[in-house]
Amino acid sequence: MILNFSLQNFGPVREEQVLTFEADKSDHLEDHYVIQAGGYRVLKLGLIYGANASGKTTILKALHFLRKLVLEPEDKKTGELEFTPFLFDEESQKQPARLSIDFIHNEVRYDYAVEFNSSAVVSERLDFYAPKKANVFKRKTDLEHQFTEITFGSKIKTDAALRKALESNTLWNNTVLGGFLKINAKLHELSEAVAWFEKYLMPMVYTKTELDDFVTARIKEGAIDKATVVSILKKADLNVSDILFEDKELPIPDGLIDFLESQMKERSSGPAKALREKGKITSVDVELQHTVGGAQFRLPFEMESEGTKRYYGFAGLLALLLKDEHIILIDELESSLHPDLYLHFILSFLINAEKSQLLATTHYRELLDNRDVFRNDAIWFTDKSEAGATELYSLADFDTSVVRDTSNVLNAYKSGRLGAIPRFGECYIDVK
Repeated sequence: MILNFSLQNFGPVREEQVLTFEADKSDHLEDHYVIQAGGYRVLKLGLIYGANASGKTTILKALHFLRKLVLEPEDKKTGELEFTPFLFDEESQKQPARLSIDFIHNEVRYDYAVEFNSSAVVSERLDFYAPKKANVFKRKTDLEHQFTEITFGSKIKTDAALRKALESNTLWNNTVLGGFLKINAKLHELSEAVAWFEKYLMPMVYTKTELDDFVTARIKEGAIDKATVVSILKKADLNVSDILFEDKELPIPDGLIDFLESQMKERSSGPAKALREKGKITSVDVELQHTVGGAQFRLPFEMESEGTKRYYGFAGLLALLLKDEHIILIDELESSLHPDLYLHFILSFLINAEKSQLLATTHYRELLDNRDVFRNDAIWFTDKSEAGATELYSLADFDTSVVRDTSNVLNAYKSGRLGAIPRFGECYIDVK
């Protein structure tokens, strides 16, 4: 589970901004919002509000970038890291970006931080608490010679062979965790950290992300329980009573294998080899069964409404969150959803999830009109400073002179007392 996440000099973020899931002392909605993990009280939910271009999506993108940095290491020294530093300040463009995350895995807290520029990982460290804070490793990069140096903490037992293999496989644009993925070695703390990124932190869901293929594939392989998805869809008042799949085998399109092989290092490995051996492509047709007036009707998935398609994907994600431990990052959670269905999804997650988290950006302000649904420490805002830099802060940061327990937070937000709203000019446009 994520405890804290911070970013600096990443996109529109210049100074360090910190998002925390550590619950404050309030007991408001404690049973549904707070998880006990590793001796900490951790929130399940974080919602980020802000004007367009205020940087709220950047918070999610930074987490997604960190996941890729660990799990998808560059295989050549010449590969560049795809990010942009803060561009409205020449000095910031010369400085490295920094991401750090505190997470809990198997009841142990880990603190991980990495600094990087577009060419290389400049420095990196991993600490853990057992129970006191101890260092797992520190890494620094000789930028002139493009060489990685790794030192391990006094409590970590390693041998010379492992250290040499790890340094050799951690290119200057790789993380140490990414380098560890390349070698056949055992080191408990590194294995645990990598496993958390791989199994807990899921890829970001954008507004245009089509989730249906992902959910369908996971249902067919058993990672998502179909009955749970059907139950979630039924409770969403979509008249869905079943999900039906039909496998079809189609001829391989001309040039597909050649294209796949051109993307692979070896002709004998990967998807191209599997396709060549099979000789056909397997396609899955999805139909949703609707029960109307006691009769059952089957509707091809592509004929469903955009809201139903979107919620089919969300139902699959929710089923994952209930079954296993994950955090899912969703940009503009309300997209294509009726406000009541949006609220139903959040409540379904809060009531049923036990060890998962959800972090989302949103414009749905009306949630702030219902204190029976949200906690102050789960609500976040992004705003732009006069220098054009993103500032991140929580509703819990405001004192009682601005927000009281009896205050109408929606009105406070709409009136601008909480910031994080657009500042428009006049509507008149002088057309010449």
